[in-house]
Amino acid sequence: MKLYSWNVNGIRAVINKGEFSKFIDTYDPDVICLQEIKARQEQVDLDLPRYHQYWNSAEKAGYSGTAIFSKTEALNVWYGFPDDILEQYDVRGDTYGDANKEGRVTAVEYEDFIVATVYTPNSKGDLSRLELRHQHWDKAWLAYMQRLEAIKPVLFCGDLNVAHTEDDLANPKPNVGKHGFTKEEREGFDNFVAAGFVDTFRMFTQGNGHYSWWTHWANARARNVGWRIDYWLATSGLTERILRADIHATQMGSDHCPVSIEVK
Repeated sequence: MKLYSWNVNGIRAVINKGEFSKFIDTYDPDVICLQEIKARQEQVDLDLPRYHQYWNSAEKAGYSGTAIFSKTEALNVWYGFPDDILEQYDVRGDTYGDANKEGRVTAVEYEDFIVATVYTPNSKGDLSRLELRHQHWDKAWLAYMQRLEAIKPVLFCGDLNVAHTEDDLANPKPNVGKHGFTKEEREGFDNFVAAGFVDTFRMFTQGNGHYSWWTHWANARARNVGWRIDYWLATSGLTERILRADIHATQMGSDHCPVSIEVK
């Protein structure tokens, strides 16, 4: 089973560029988890007869949103955080708006496991959303994944908007303390690992040079001056079933590229 995650940074733009059909034809994914779709389903001309589609669009037009497309029909689908987790961790939002109305969380249940995808809020260049990330969002996300894990093993993916270690970005030293590489954001990832979730890519590949996002400035992608901020994490009990984990840097269409795992 081939599972892909991709922050498309606007699904309509990727379709119009011809890159989404190229992605489907090249990789033939069994499950596609998308972030930053920036559209509602009825706004998108998408012919995918082999896939069941689960959309969680933001209330704000042209913003955020996640979706899961699956060849196998899900047994259950959940959108957003459960109400009690929202309340416990106070994930109501901030000056930018209500984080739970931005379509950032979608999860589907299959026979053997649960797949969840997330578009984690960016802490912003001035770190004005860092408190939301550190004190509310990351804690709520971990609590939610642990709740789902109590039902079935979990695979979760998405744009986590953090480079976990110095190997996960091309220029770590000048970026220490900047958004995406603060100690608070990295601590949030540490907490996922401490809770037993495994960074699947690092099961197979070590070292730097492996990135999933590049700024549009200074020809960064061509020079591979990037960040690894898109991930697949797995319940530790599932790791023996993961055959490979890859980053598909040649797939164009977005400032992010797809990341994938293959599960037996």
